[in-house]
Amino acid sequence: MAAAASEATPEAFRAALGQLASGVVLLTAHDPEDGPRGEDVGMTATAFLSVSLEPPLVLVSVREDSRMEETLSRVDRWAVSILGADQRQTAARFAMKGRISDRLLFADLPHHRGPESGAPLVDGALATVECRTEQRISAGDHILLIGRVLDARIAAHGGAPLLYFRGQYHGLG
Repeated sequence: MAAAASEATPEAFRAALGQLASGVVLLTAHDPEDGPRGEDVGMTATAFLSVSLEPPLVLVSVREDSRMEETLSRVDRWAVSILGADQRQTAARFAMKGRISDRLLFADLPHHRGPESGAPLVDGALATVECRTEQRISAGDHILLIGRVLDARIAAHGGAPLLYFRGQYHGLG
């Protein structure tokens, strides 16, 4: 009989991967079915990456039982705003567990609608990407969404990225 494979504890895994700096994005979607004017949904994500140049594909990881995952199971268009170092508060507010409603968070956030997704795009973000879901992959307690990039724009102002490292937000420098 083969011995059971060992597995890192969640604490050890989190501590080890906390040593890897990652960019911070705000993942957003607009659900036209939710209420009379629809509903905007947003979440902070640090698991976002480029997959392919041709065709242009990206990947984002979303917790399986989250409101965002539930929305993206019905809505196939979504957007990502790549946050700058000056947008820590935005990242923190959309990452809070038990936070106030997304409607109130978006009311306080300068944003505009993406032409391809209808999702909120953060004003002042370093870049924005609008996507259509190509594939959903179940992976542990998360769903990996592979999205075809429909539109990508870089902000004119430039700036430093917001990073997540050792459980905290940081700017470069």
